[in-house]
Amino acid sequence: MFPVMNHSQGTDMFQQRTSTFIPWFHRAITAGWLVVFAAFGLPVHASPQAPDVFMQQLSNELMEVVRKDPAVKAGDMQKLANLVDTRVLPNVNFQRMTASAVGPAWRQASPEQQKRLQEEFKMLLVRSYAGALSQAKDTHTILVKGFKGSTEDNEVVVRSEIRGGNEAIPLDYRLEKSADAPGGWKIYNFNILGVWLVDNYRTQFAQEINAKGLDGLIATLAERNKSNSRK
Repeated sequence: MFPVMNHSQGTDMFQQRTSTFIPWFHRAITAGWLVVFAAFGLPVHASPQAPDVFMQQLSNELMEVVRKDPAVKAGDMQKLANLVDTRVLPNVNFQRMTASAVGPAWRQASPEQQKRLQEEFKMLLVRSYAGALSQAKDTHTILVKGFKGSTEDNEVVVRSEIRGGNEAIPLDYRLEKSADAPGGWKIYNFNILGVWLVDNYRTQFAQEINAKGLDGLIATLAERNKSNSRK
């Protein structure tokens, strides 16, 4: 499932499993997806940093954009698309995220299928950002609390906390060291309230693939994105 999506009534497996997760996740959506976008956001560093420093600076910079840019705060999709193209992609390993979410079937997918899966998965993320950013509050703050591992490790987990609501919301990121990333790191998974995004998708994508195949998963994602774009 993907939070912040609008769901119509239906019987397909993907939609049913998505809608059952929404109520539990709702209290983390507003601030949670804002922080995810923050982490995906603004590449300004020319040399590698400590991963927690990298995440804190990105989060602070994104909060400034949200506070000062009415179009971003309102969830303007064109503005969001531009942000994704110019600032998100350098900081996220979308291929790894998509491949991990699809699971073993990824290796059986043709190059065209892999391309389509990445495109639809990215659009799903962008649509969710719009919903989160439209609810952003100036009172939200982000505190990075450190990371598990060493700066010499190729992969680390960065721990952070979203503040500004009734209670703090824990949010963790999995980062990989990357020489071609602006800050020296790329995000490939994140965890809100104990749920890792990619792991959650893997379970649901596997059921869709078993029922309808890879092309069926692509069609389901494409239809969901079209439905969201009309709302």
